[in-house]
Order: sequence, then C-alpha cells, then structure tokens
Amino acid sequence: MVIEINAENPQSRLIARVVESLQKGGVIAYPTDTTYGIGCSIFNKKGIDRIYLLKQREKKKPFSFICTDLSEVARYAKVSNYAFRILKRHLPGPYTFVLDATSIVPDLLVTRQKTVGIRIPDNPICMAITRALGHPIITTSANLSGEEPIGDPFLVEQEMGKQLDLVVDGGILPPDVSSVVSLIGDSPVVLRKGLGDVSWCS
Repeated sequence: MVIEINAENPQSRLIARVVESLQKGGVIAYPTDTTYGIGCSIFNKKGIDRIYLLKQREKKKPFSFICTDLSEVARYAKVSNYAFRILKRHLPGPYTFVLDATSIVPDLLVTRQKTVGIRIPDNPICMAITRALGHPIITTSANLSGEEPIGDPFLVEQEMGKQLDLVVDGGILPPDVSSVVSLIGDSPVVLRKGLGDVSWCS
C-alpha cells in the first residue's frame, strides 16, 4: 500500500497511520534526505529480520537508525564533547555518524566493536514518523545489498511492495546515500563518501 504524504507539511492523520503500522510490527519504506529508506521500530526483532531478508544482507552488518534530535542520540550512543560539536554542526543532514553504543541499543544493531550508526535526516516526513513513534526506526536504503538505491516510491512499491506493509510516498528523490563518518577516536574518520560534504574531516 502506498500512502502519499506532503513532503513539506506532513499530515498528522497520515503520520498516525504509518506509526500505527510500525507499532503493530510493520516494515515500511519512507523518504529521507538522501533516498528512500526501509525501516521498522528498533525494538521490532521480527521486523529487523524481515529487512535482512528483504535486503539480502549479512547479519554481521547491523543497520543504522534514525533519532529525532541530539538528546535522543545521547540515549543510544556515547557522545563526547567533540562529537557533540560535530553532530550539532551537521545534523539534521545527509550523514550517518558512528558512535559507541549505550546498553539500551538492541544487540542486533550493535557491531562487534559495540558501535552504532545514527542518522538525523533533514526530511520532515521521516522526522514526523520517528517523533510520533517515540523511539528510533531502522534506516537502510531501499535496494538489495550491492545495488543502486531507489528514489522513486512507485518503483519501491513495484519491486519491494509485497514484502513491505507500507510505502510512504514523499515524492521523487535522488538515489543518493549518506556520508558515513566515525566519531569513535579523537578525530573524525570518513568511512563512506555520500551526499554529505566531508571536506571538514581532513
């Protein structure tokens, strides 16, 4: 099922429908500030397993997740003073930041190094969904592992709709990915160059 939501002013009644699906264990596709993502509640183990199958992704590669603001980031990740300054400067934006995980993060989302990837996308729809749900959602690009991300919600529905509970249509998006930056050490390390400018890391 495709639900069209206004990209600039998301309708609260439609956001509520999406959140209801997530609360019931649903897996959805939704717009971010890069391309379309696939997600579910971070506390929905069955949903996370479904996304692994859908993506054909190895279990040893945990998914990142979306937080609504920096205070929520600090609940799920250990944020140093220097990391906080970087997060404050670049979020919301097209970045995934790797940080040390706190104990409340589900094991499925933590790497062997006890780290997590966290996003705060600059997109009103996914921010409204996460805020209304009350806790983070999984974020991973809408594509099979190794293939190009999909920026057209109707293509997402066509290729993946049978394995999803909802596709949130927020318009056509470029097939971009976020830049991934590790903030584990004393200075930022670029793990993947994407849409977000990483010249400040050098």
